[in-house]
Amino acid sequence: MTYRVIALDLDGTLLDRQKRILPESLAVLTEARAQGVKVIVVTGRHHVAIHPFYQALQLDTPAICCNGTYLYDYQARKVITSDPLDKIKAKKVVDLLEQHGIHGLLYVDDAMLYQHLNGHVSRSIVWGEALPEGQRPNIVKVDSLRDAADQANSVWKFATSHEDLDALRAFAKQVEDDLGLACEWSWHDQVDVAKQGNSKGRRLQEWVESQGMSMADVIAFGDNYNDLSMLENVGLGVAMGNADDAIKQRAGLVIADNEQPGIAEVIRAKVLG
Repeated sequence: MTYRVIALDLDGTLLDRQKRILPESLAVLTEARAQGVKVIVVTGRHHVAIHPFYQALQLDTPAICCNGTYLYDYQARKVITSDPLDKIKAKKVVDLLEQHGIHGLLYVDDAMLYQHLNGHVSRSIVWGEALPEGQRPNIVKVDSLRDAADQANSVWKFATSHEDLDALRAFAKQVEDDLGLACEWSWHDQVDVAKQGNSKGRRLQEWVESQGMSMADVIAFGDNYNDLSMLENVGLGVAMGNADDAIKQRAGLVIADNEQPGIAEVIRAKVLG
C-alpha cells in the first residue's frame, strides 16, 4: 500500500514531553513532502497554539483544529469550514462547570480564554512566553466565561480538566446526557467538549476526499481517545507506545513512545520504502 497522506496528532504523538518535534521526525516529514506526500496536522489544539510546529514543518496544508471542529488555512489565516458550538449550549456548559467545580478553558475565535488559573493553563502560558513573539498563543484571562461565550463569534470547544477523574467523568456524562454534546478525552485528566458529530476522523475524511483521495490513502498517528475516529478509519492507524492499552488495541500498528523516533521509522518503512 502506498500512502499519500500522513495525518499527525501533536501532543503525545509528534511532540515529545518538552513539546518539541524530534529531529528524526522533522527530517523524514520534509523528505516525504519533497516526494509529493501530503502532511496534515490533526490536533485538539486551537490554531493559535500550533504556530511553532506548523512553521517548523513548513506545511502548505490546512490544519484540522479542536478535534475536527474546524479546518484552518494557516497561510491565509482564516477558517475554511467549521461547526462551532451553539452559544446557548456553551453557556450551559459553563453553568455545569461551576456546578461540578471543574476547570474550563474556552476556545473561541482567535483566543483561548480562562477565568481561573490551573496547572494546564499555567503550563501553557509558560510554554507560550518562551516562544518568539510571533509564535505565542493568545491566552487571555476573562472575568466571566459565560459572558465570553456569549460575545464570541464562534465557540470552538471547551478543554475541561480536574484531578479527580470521577468528578470529570460525572461532568462529562451530564454534558452528554443533558446537552447532547460530544465529550472526548484528550489527555489523562482532560475532557474536550464540542458539538456532537465533530471529530478528527470526520474532518480528515472531508479534507482527504476534497483532494481527490480516500481514507485508504492515509497513514495516521495518534495517542489518545480523541484520535480514535481517525486511527480506525484510515489505511493504517498507528498508536504511540505511550497510548492507553484500549487505544493500542484499536490501532493497526503500535510503535515506540513519543520520546523515540518511531514515527520516522514507520514513515521510512511504510511511506518512503
